[in-house]
Amino acid sequence: MKNKNFDLNMHTARLLLQEPFFAALSRRIDKTASTALPTAGVHFNEHRQQFELLYNPEFFAQLSEQHKLGVLMHEFYHIIFEHVLLRKPEGGIQKIDNIAMDLAINGLPEMRNKIPGESCPGPVLPGSSEPMRGCIPGEGMFADFPSEKSYEYYKQMLEEKFEQDPNSGGGDGGGDGLGDVDSMDSHEGFGQASGTDAAVAAERLKQAVRDAAEEASKSNNWGSVSASMRKRIMDSIATHIDWRSVLRYFVKTSQRADKRSTPRRINRRFPKIHPGKRVRRHAKIAISIDQSGSVSDAMLAAFFSELNNLATIAEFTVIPFDTEVAEDKVYTWKRGESRVWERVLTGGTCFNAPTNYVNERNFDGHIILTDMMAPKPVASRCQRMWLTDQNGASRPYFQTNERVIAIN
Repeated sequence: MKNKNFDLNMHTARLLLQEPFFAALSRRIDKTASTALPTAGVHFNEHRQQFELLYNPEFFAQLSEQHKLGVLMHEFYHIIFEHVLLRKPEGGIQKIDNIAMDLAINGLPEMRNKIPGESCPGPVLPGSSEPMRGCIPGEGMFADFPSEKSYEYYKQMLEEKFEQDPNSGGGDGGGDGLGDVDSMDSHEGFGQASGTDAAVAAERLKQAVRDAAEEASKSNNWGSVSASMRKRIMDSIATHIDWRSVLRYFVKTSQRADKRSTPRRINRRFPKIHPGKRVRRHAKIAISIDQSGSVSDAMLAAFFSELNNLATIAEFTVIPFDTEVAEDKVYTWKRGESRVWERVLTGGTCFNAPTNYVNERNFDGHIILTDMMAPKPVASRCQRMWLTDQNGASRPYFQTNERVIAIN
């Protein structure tokens, strides 16, 4: 059958031509044809330790172009909202959870008319006599449900609605009020990952969303994604800092190493002839602190609070700057030390000053603590990342592909 040969990968670029953000996210998510599910769904691939989009080629071949786009965006929103990462409740994910998740997505402005519903039903699926319809706020049995609410909001609303009238949904749903209504896609892969595999897959998924959002922001083209949703996505990727992860990031990619001869280590090439080498790898980290007038005392205090946390596990060099580096104020913050915040400068902001200072001194990693309110600096010779507040992360003065982390 022709329908069985439908390859979604051949159509995705065309379908997402007017949706740059979703196109960027789509490139980072594997899509695999499978007849094991009736429609589509995001599932965890335990062998590859990542989530992938499974789709039934026969189902997709029957959809209109608009509905194909809608189903794609629907699945990607399950990823964006982290529905796939929900902790699986005891007894598994129930029908009410499935419907609540779908209502949270299908009620978004950008999803309007893209999902088969009461006003525009989809194809008749095998084994069914009724056209497919998605759960959409404002339509059918959800006519009194408002749009643009969270999964948790809809779940509570469903519980309250059907607690009052268990039969209001029709059908023979066993008294839960939902009857034959259910999610149009498969949620069986949600909450399945566990342990280390789950952590790896979750990080890959979050990184995919982060990269897609940064790509859309850089081009200033999000397609149909609403302004409120853009803010929500940007807020979600501005994660809280984990200094242990930051330190691992720099150490892992450090190219520096101390090599010392030691007779206690066997030389693999010339055993018992020449002493072996003991390699002690380390990262030389620079922390530049923006002390310009636009950085408030509260933000400066928050920066020093984070540095006190970092000092419990590492030693680093502190570089105060505004338009210039205060070289007489540069110091080494020893591991285990605790310091109170201080302001030593109050001028403007120039990121070239600390970048040039670090470039000239062979550091391995450079973290800049700032409000992001200055032009983009020159390139860094070592890996550079930015620590700022929520406002600086969501509304930076310049766009960068380097990692930006927000603190409260």
